[in-house]
Amino acid sequence: MNTHHVCPAALAGALDNRLRRWLQDPGRILRPYLREGMTALDLGCGPGFFTVDMARMVGPAGRVIACDLQQGMLDRLRTKISGTTMEGRVTLHRCEEGRIGWNGSADFILAFYVIHEIPDQQALYAELLSLLHPDGQLLVVEPPLHVSARAFSQSMAAAEAAGLKIGSGPEILWHKTALLTRP
Repeated sequence: MNTHHVCPAALAGALDNRLRRWLQDPGRILRPYLREGMTALDLGCGPGFFTVDMARMVGPAGRVIACDLQQGMLDRLRTKISGTTMEGRVTLHRCEEGRIGWNGSADFILAFYVIHEIPDQQALYAELLSLLHPDGQLLVVEPPLHVSARAFSQSMAAAEAAGLKIGSGPEILWHKTALLTRP
């Protein structure tokens, strides 16, 4: 991952609030993809807006790997889950400059509002493909204003070039979504 155009940790409060929860309900968006016992990766987790709900959905036997480039975001998430049952289900992982750097396999990967922040998207998609379980899914959601239809199309072309198969993602008002899988 790269720090170019990354939302700073100082703005984390804007990423985790009631209005956003109403507009982007994590349960409604993620329920079709997550089941008990799964390993899920929350790429660019920020302060954990989706992470906590993901941890509830994968249950006590599951695990969520919360990845972010910024230690400040991971610190906020650590504070949020400290002393809760979610603490045992969530592993915090700080990404390396230019790559995720996690060694494992995920049944589900969420990349919500993160792909457009990455300069070398094809390299990111190739790394995500290497982390994706053979029957796993990668959900990409990009924002309506920051990412044009053309930029999203180019991003999907980078995903295909990296070896991922493009499918339809969930409908989220004004957002660009795709569900990616292994071919």
